Amino acid sequence: MLVPRVEGAAVAALVTVAALGGPAAYALSTAATPHTGAIPSAGPNVAGGRGPGGAGGQFAPPRNAAGPGNNAGGIGGLLNGSTSNPALTAALRADASKYTWVAATVGANQAAGYQLASGDPVMSIGGFNGTDPWPTLSLFEKYVSEGKIHYFIAGGGSGTRGGPRGAGGPQVSSDSSAITAWVESHSSAVTIGGVTVYDLTQPATAG
Repeated sequence: MLVPRVEGAAVAALVTVAALGGPAAYALSTAATPHTGAIPSAGPNVAGGRGPGGAGGQFAPPRNAAGPGNNAGGIGGLLNGSTSNPALTAALRADASKYTWVAATVGANQAAGYQLASGDPVMSIGGFNGTDPWPTLSLFEKYVSEGKIHYFIAGGGSGTRGGPRGAGGPQVSSDSSAITAWVESHSSAVTIGGVTVYDLTQPATAG
């Protein structure tokens, strides 16, 4: 028995709507959910689901990745961009025209938040997550001696002092670790808005 043309069209329309329902729901959920950090997420959370990021089927930072609440990872850490605060942003902007970089920190995500907030260049030591061998300690020292960098913001990268971030966690490069250690011993630390910052224009005070 042939299905009447009108009924066939209605069935086709229903099939099309059903086929598009899933993608539409994912698109709406994704658009309505705020996203931060370097790892994207899409679609609604699924109770008890397991996805690439764990529960909920969402992409999320690995358990050992640095981020808010993980002290060793600093303000931003490996997967989450840093968030500046008004006091620190004002400090970075002060006399910004005198410097090639208003600050340096380990890792591109860590640097990104401060650069976006201040509108001025922030050096990313060690590339994306602190593992690239740039700049070397000798080059960094040269930049500091030439007055090209104002501040060093502590706490960036995927690990601390070259050690693993956690069991099986990544490590920052030896160059990044050496720069961090050199800054800590040669420059004065101050706290601005709860963030530890080293003024590279001021030598460490004897204590």
